[in-house]
Amino acid sequence: MALQTSPESPAPVRRISQLLGGWIARLGWVWIEGQISQLNLRQGMVFLTLRDCDVDISLQVTCNRRAIDASPVPVTEGARVVVHARPTFYDKRGTLSLRVDEIRPVGVGELLARLEQRRRLLAAEGLFEPALKRRLPFLPHTIGLVTGQESAAERDVVQNARHRWPGVRFRMRYATMQGNRAAAEVMRAITGLDEDDDVEVIIVARGGGSVEDLLPFSDETLIRAVAKTTTPVVSAIGHEPDNPILDLVADVRASTPTDAAKRVVPDVTEEGQRIQHLRERAWRHVRGEVDREQHVIEQLRSRPALAAPVALLDQRRAAVVDLRDRARRHLEHCLDRATDDVGHQLARIRALSPLATMRRGYAVVQGPDGHVVSSTEAVSVGDLVDVRLADGRVRARAETVTNESEERRD
Repeated sequence: MALQTSPESPAPVRRISQLLGGWIARLGWVWIEGQISQLNLRQGMVFLTLRDCDVDISLQVTCNRRAIDASPVPVTEGARVVVHARPTFYDKRGTLSLRVDEIRPVGVGELLARLEQRRRLLAAEGLFEPALKRRLPFLPHTIGLVTGQESAAERDVVQNARHRWPGVRFRMRYATMQGNRAAAEVMRAITGLDEDDDVEVIIVARGGGSVEDLLPFSDETLIRAVAKTTTPVVSAIGHEPDNPILDLVADVRASTPTDAAKRVVPDVTEEGQRIQHLRERAWRHVRGEVDREQHVIEQLRSRPALAAPVALLDQRRAAVVDLRDRARRHLEHCLDRATDDVGHQLARIRALSPLATMRRGYAVVQGPDGHVVSSTEAVSVGDLVDVRLADGRVRARAETVTNESEERRD
């Protein structure tokens, strides 16, 4: 039944504490999995903190020293365990804890099975697709490095990178690389470097370790954070046999921190040799092209057209002169013929012209109306007529009109 309260009749703290203890006690004994983050061994009792492996939630645990001693393997901080516990609420202090009577460390085989299950779930979401992998820059000016402070991994990456390219720069982000705080600290370091515009690539480096030591780098929250980054990420966790899930989501997986430096930073000596080799190849190619073109030019120069170009011009000049002379003779002949034709036509025109007839003493008579008089019938006595001669005109008046054909008939 719900507790009946009101502003006028509130419940005291002790009553609420007693009810919470009763409700929590109903849960009974349960099996709980978690990771030991703190362990305090005393003479008769053990106090530890049990942390959730995926979420930042923890509970206080108390148990008898005999439960720890009965474990087949030593129970240490960072170990994953399964405990048989009963939730207990101390109403006098208002605190919740777990009363444990049995602790069973999680074996490596079970851990690997759970990691494999997590890997399959993340792969089904497409977080490991090759299409999502980003290419590393050829020569990054600034490299973000997430590693333990003053660790061997830091030394391997920095020394090898600067040995290969002395001018490379680093942005360091130190984080705990083992234990229950490692995943959260590494995630914050990666996120901070990803937000830095100067950082062109991020390296997460750690030395080798056991499966339990590398568990933070298979944390689901960390994996999803790496998948969301826009800066290429290189995973250099452990050694060649170690395969945390971070290797699958990273853009490049390096077998060791040293290998990460080699993959990210080019070797200045090798690049210089490569440039020299390319220069030599380019020089040989240019030299070969020049030699081939020079050979072609020599072949062209050996041809008669180029060996004695003036002779060909002389031949062409003689042909042009001959054609010019032929064209001139033909034109003169055509002009002569045309002149003769014009003279003949002019003579014929002159022979047929009325002026020629009039020069022999003939004349053309035009009546008063201006028409040519071709018959005596067109003229009457007294009419004025125009007489056109070869050298002018004469106006005359008809005194008499005689028709010769009528006279002959008479």
